[in-house]
Amino acid sequence: MRRLGRVATALVTTVLALTASGCVTVHGELEVMPTATNAEAERALKDFTDAYNAADKAYDPALDAGRVTGALGAINQAGLKSRSITNPGGNPDHRPLELTDARFAIPKKAGWPRWFLADTDSNRDADQGADDNRWVLVFVRNGPDQLWEVAYLTILSADGVPKFKTDQDGWAEPAEPDSTALAVAPKNLSEEYASYLQTGKPAHFTAGPHTSLWREERQKVALRPGLSTQYVDQPLDTGDYVPLGLTTQDGGALVFFATRFYDRQTAAPGYRPKVSEEVRALMTGEVRSALTKEWVSSQAVLVKPAGATSDQVTILGRLQGVTSATGS
Repeated sequence: MRRLGRVATALVTTVLALTASGCVTVHGELEVMPTATNAEAERALKDFTDAYNAADKAYDPALDAGRVTGALGAINQAGLKSRSITNPGGNPDHRPLELTDARFAIPKKAGWPRWFLADTDSNRDADQGADDNRWVLVFVRNGPDQLWEVAYLTILSADGVPKFKTDQDGWAEPAEPDSTALAVAPKNLSEEYASYLQTGKPAHFTAGPHTSLWREERQKVALRPGLSTQYVDQPLDTGDYVPLGLTTQDGGALVFFATRFYDRQTAAPGYRPKVSEEVRALMTGEVRSALTKEWVSSQAVLVKPAGATSDQVTILGRLQGVTSATGS
């Protein structure tokens, strides 16, 4: 019996050693393979759209909680929570979202998370007087037993969606978080963007509405008669908020990443900051002289290949929403 016990212990030790060294593959974690089939991607898109429509119609965040995550999840769930309070009877103006003409960019990679991109046409263009916008969604799974969830969403013009690098079988190539083939590694984008909004550095972001013009707008509203506004930006790049990207044909990458920021409005004595119904629904505390709003912001950016000396990162789109608020 002692000998059998020693053998069993040796076997367990060997298995643990092999697992630690990466020699054992479970559920294909070490095998480079497509993250999804086209059929799986189509089903994930349909499941997301169905859940999104149900939640939007009822203004019930529970109805699509299992189909959103990360930055989009935080924005979506907070928005639905707010509207469920301001409109407890549901959405009187609900019109089902339709996502058609789906073009999938599915990378080959090993391990988790796995993700793919869906470039779709939506029926929301008519609401905006346009007909050529594309909804670009990033679906992600963190394990074999999890559902496909949408972590990032951006809306781009039809000619604004880049061409992705693919192999001979049509599979895309992921942009590695620590890639040295890019001018800026994806894992650094969240921290560097937060730093840029606070200080203007690093200066490798292309000037535009989400960079230089946004900083200028903040400066304009920072000091108004009777009201001051302060901003604090923070990186948001771990867990469900990891950056995800695909290599483009020019050697660069389209990368999605998130940040968190706070704006604090402080009123002069005798005044109070104004609070909208939507924000009040998410608020704790009472606004006596100050209101602090927490936002989650999602960015879609083009990163140039390594060696670029200027305009290394261009922000194509930004989606943001208030996720909580505090009165004081």
